[in-house]
Amino acid sequence: MTVPQTMLAAYIRATGGVEQIEVGRLPTPVPGPTDVLVRMGLSDVNHVDLFVRSGAYRTHTPFPFVLGRDLVGTVAATGPGVTEFAPGDRVWCNSLGHGGRQGAFAEYAVAAADRVYPLPAGVSADAAAPVLHAAATAHIGLFREARLAPGETVLVGGAGGAVGSAVVQLAAAGGARVVATSSRHDVAWCTESGAAAVIPYDAEGFDEQVRAAAPDGYDVWWDNSGRHDFEATLPLMRAGGRVVVMAGLGAAPVLPVGALYMRDLSLLGFAISNASVSDLAAAAKVINAGLASGRLRGRVGATYALADAAKAHAAMESGSVRGRILVRP
Repeated sequence: MTVPQTMLAAYIRATGGVEQIEVGRLPTPVPGPTDVLVRMGLSDVNHVDLFVRSGAYRTHTPFPFVLGRDLVGTVAATGPGVTEFAPGDRVWCNSLGHGGRQGAFAEYAVAAADRVYPLPAGVSADAAAPVLHAAATAHIGLFREARLAPGETVLVGGAGGAVGSAVVQLAAAGGARVVATSSRHDVAWCTESGAAAVIPYDAEGFDEQVRAAAPDGYDVWWDNSGRHDFEATLPLMRAGGRVVVMAGLGAAPVLPVGALYMRDLSLLGFAISNASVSDLAAAAKVINAGLASGRLRGRVGATYALADAAKAHAAMESGSVRGRILVRP
């Protein structure tokens, strides 16, 4: 495969609003000894991409800094120390665009070989890209942090979103009973994702319905909305219950300390950006199995060309698109 000397890319020269995003030609990166150069076939926009671009999430961004976390594509070249991949292999990565690693919003991207995973045979880029980041987040939160066990009951708030529906799918696949809350037009999607019960936010007697859906209490609560109504939800938890916190960057909720410690509850905060290579690899095995079987699915709400990367970010920021926002070169 012939690799051009320059490539089209969407990048920033300073953190800030969507107006900081430029699209132009940059030198095509050269893989290091243990790196893989991937020709991008598809990427998407994650909320964390907005935080990195705006500067809300402090991380090393060597300018010009290419945006984008997720990458599905084809190996174009490898460093001399890479033996597990070869040009032409279909692969994916979900940890670019952070920690000094240039991002995926470009015709070519370099990724360390230990952050690159094979795309299962028969799985399209369109099927994989919408779930990579969200499903890895869900896996780490459910199994590394919350230590979810079969037979437990999970309450998933904001279950209609990308991470929320991935949490529902992976928790149900792991043998848990899942109760989801969502907007009314996401009820069918949450049910398809594996929720045993779905309670719309505008349901009459919402709080009573959430309590009645698990009369013995919840083992795990994961609120993707960022509101974190601890006063309402902690009393619904079983003794030893775990609360996963990974949304609501600026939230400052009231925390009823008595309800927390008197019942041995745990608050578990994490960011996938801090995940280790081994954490990501463990998640990747589960993601690939789910993609290969067709059990792990995402929804696509809009697709933008790489040249319209700023519009893709603006759409994510506005919340106007229901489903994942994909970016093609």
